[in-house]
Amino acid sequence: MKVKPHIKRLIVLTWIFFVPVGTWLVYKAYPPNLSGQWLDIFAFLLLTCVVATMPIVINEMFIFLIQWVALATFLHFGLFVEIIFAQIAVVVLLLKMRILRKGELYRLPVNLNMFFIVSVTSGMVYYLLGGQAGPNFEYDTKSLWLAILYAVVSYSMNQIIVSFNLYFIYKSKESYFGKDFIVETITTFITFPIGLVLYILYNQFGILAVLFVGIPFVSLSMIFRLYYSSEKINEYLQKAAEIGHQMAERLKVDDVVDLLIQKLSEMLPVNYAYIFEVTKNDELQLVRGIESGLANDLPSVKKNEGISGIVWGEQKTFLYSARKEWREYANGHIPDDAESILGVPIVRSKNVIGVLLLASKRKRAFEKFQLMIIDILCSHFAVAIENAKHYELTKMQSEHCSLTKLYNYRYFENLLTEEFEKLMQFERKQLSLIILDIDHFKAVNDTYGHQSGNEILFELASRLSKLVGGRGTVARYGGEEFVVLLPDTSKEEAYQIAEQIRQKISNWPFTIKQSLDSEKIQKVMITASIGVATAPEDAEDALALIRHADRALYVGAKRAGRNRVAEYSSC
Repeated sequence: MKVKPHIKRLIVLTWIFFVPVGTWLVYKAYPPNLSGQWLDIFAFLLLTCVVATMPIVINEMFIFLIQWVALATFLHFGLFVEIIFAQIAVVVLLLKMRILRKGELYRLPVNLNMFFIVSVTSGMVYYLLGGQAGPNFEYDTKSLWLAILYAVVSYSMNQIIVSFNLYFIYKSKESYFGKDFIVETITTFITFPIGLVLYILYNQFGILAVLFVGIPFVSLSMIFRLYYSSEKINEYLQKAAEIGHQMAERLKVDDVVDLLIQKLSEMLPVNYAYIFEVTKNDELQLVRGIESGLANDLPSVKKNEGISGIVWGEQKTFLYSARKEWREYANGHIPDDAESILGVPIVRSKNVIGVLLLASKRKRAFEKFQLMIIDILCSHFAVAIENAKHYELTKMQSEHCSLTKLYNYRYFENLLTEEFEKLMQFERKQLSLIILDIDHFKAVNDTYGHQSGNEILFELASRLSKLVGGRGTVARYGGEEFVVLLPDTSKEEAYQIAEQIRQKISNWPFTIKQSLDSEKIQKVMITASIGVATAPEDAEDALALIRHADRALYVGAKRAGRNRVAEYSSC
């Protein structure tokens, strides 16, 4: 959540001009009597700081359970001491949460202002209604009700200011009355009576009351934090399992990589993400590099070179919380503003096949338990990548001619059907088809051998692919027949391309390395006859387009003497 610079300045100025002056005015209006109580004050301050270091964190929102200590502090030492303790507690909390980063220091005065307003408002209500410092609840039930009212006002003001900050400072559009609100409300009203118990026990047992109440509360807080941490880990594990299933469903390598990057960016505060693959040259080659949403290319990395190379060489995960921890290992691949780094080896069958490297601009952005989650994701990723590669290889083999590496007849037929559907739905204006057949190819095989014939077919496929380029799709249609499908290409343009193909074949000899009667490299001249047809003017369906282009090939080119281009004509 970004806050505008002028709002940040206003927040800081508000604290500077109001909180110190307001605290001094409270001191003058309600001076505390602290003589002989310095050890007790120190004990309460220590308890305040300890409790401040143990907030409950839910969805990156911290629930501050300091109110019960503040209640006991207020009732015994007065409003001035409670204000000072609250300001100190905020500083301790934010340091513990490690959110006082560059550009976010305004959060300190935001919370200091909030707790000052809460303290002053609830304290003034208590005093204005007749409440006194150090009340005896056994004989003064009115003070007990005022103490309860103090707690209610304190909680209410806290919620009002929090909602104001969310809507007007952070511009949050999320509903305020969610799970966080419910949990905070319940925990607050459960802990407020503990403040009353602490105050009553303190009046009877003195400073020992801090231990009687503080130790059980701190223990329960630690248990609650451990429980929430386990819940958080379980949530991450469920997400990892879901992502693993989603990756397993992807049939393309690029889709698997994109999904992993996307999900990691959603789960973690990732600014930079790199996926490296171990190549046959024993190097790490960048598969995908994302820097703040932009793809980036990086040179290859050797084993034990840079952080990714160290992850590969050591075959274990690495977590760095700040730049100073990894600066000496970096090799220039990581941006200058990166701080936290998480590196995980991608392992398959006990062999490292790649490395995942995540970086954040924040210090201490990643937690240790997240290493386990990312390691699980990398295991799913390794399996998904291997399956996707097998699928792509199988698909490629089923769609391509093993000799020429061009698309085969099956793929061409499916593509032609898809393109004709687009033509019928007016997504294409025209669809042209070129069919070529090598002239007297049987004589070539008989003279030089079938292996030499295969060499000619392979070289012809290469020439066709280079000449057509991205204008269309080249496929091997049969033995010595090839087809070129040209979307959004007129008959005139298709005819010109066909003529270029014819000249490319007839004007330059083909190289034969293995012939029947010679071990020397030979040059062979061949020609091809070509037929052209275009839909919708020449055909109303896919089969008609093939039939008419084939008719142009045999009637218009072959019978007319070969080595020529003919276009279909209904006449």
